[in-house]
Amino acid sequence: MRKNDRPLLVVIAGPTATGKTDVGIEVAARIGGEVISADSMMVYKGMDIGTAKPTIEERRGVPHHLIDVIRPDEDFSVAVYQDLAEKAIAGVAARSRMPLLVGGTGLYIRSVIEPYHFAVPSNPELRRQLSEEARICGREVLHRRLAAVDPETAARVHPNNVRRIIRALEVYYQTGRPLSQFHECDRRRETKYNLLMFGLYLERELLYKRIEKRVDKMVEQGLVDEVKRLLQQGYGRDLVSMQGLGYKEIIYYLEGETTLDEAIRILKRNTRRFAKRQFTWFRRDKRIRWINMAEQGGVTGAAEEIIKALAGQLRTAAKKY
Repeated sequence: MRKNDRPLLVVIAGPTATGKTDVGIEVAARIGGEVISADSMMVYKGMDIGTAKPTIEERRGVPHHLIDVIRPDEDFSVAVYQDLAEKAIAGVAARSRMPLLVGGTGLYIRSVIEPYHFAVPSNPELRRQLSEEARICGREVLHRRLAAVDPETAARVHPNNVRRIIRALEVYYQTGRPLSQFHECDRRRETKYNLLMFGLYLERELLYKRIEKRVDKMVEQGLVDEVKRLLQQGYGRDLVSMQGLGYKEIIYYLEGETTLDEAIRILKRNTRRFAKRQFTWFRRDKRIRWINMAEQGGVTGAAEEIIKALAGQLRTAAKKY
């Protein structure tokens, strides 16, 4: 398929706290678009404050997809995300609207724009055996085993994330290929979209100040009560969802392992580190056009810059959208 024949997809990515959500809404509202979230935490119902999920009012009537998809104790994978995102994008385009893929989860974005094929089937019996081994011997044992056969994936997966460790081992045991290599081969396939990719960033000092203010705001909005409610509903600390930023740190406080002030300090530190990892991931992609939020004058200026860059593409694609 020639590039000009492919459907147009706008991607807005970048580190946490740079304003991706607000910019995505502003652009979508002004050009007749819909947002497909690319955030691995916003998929969970009831996890709103800690994920900085936009409220209905903040969405300003702009349709959002892949937010509030599952309960915190349900399994969710990149393969599932890819399937749902591609269907959402197709639906948006069919309604003559512009699809905007917005978020900071790099693997989710890559699964859409670099079409991975997750063809390795699940093996319930193997999963059961590995889960039992993790329960008896400890999750660290499985993580060390993964590191021995697939160090690249092991470096990306936290030792507490048993579900992803088991899936990576499951792929290796069934195919003889590490999950990282499996993805690398599939990424060589050509993307199905005409991509326009934008990355939002701030200089480190400004970004870190925004992160600290954002965490303070989350606490003021009731983050502690949100985490407490989730625990009371039976969502334990070992769930993948409850290992997310803002949740695991507050659990330390609620379970008496630290003070609230210390939990907040750790959350700010972990968020800064997370933002640094995100920027490292995205800056490898040379297709991304970077926008300095401070120099551009904030959300409105960044949105105008994106719309201006889109102008030529919008005229070309007018018959399709």
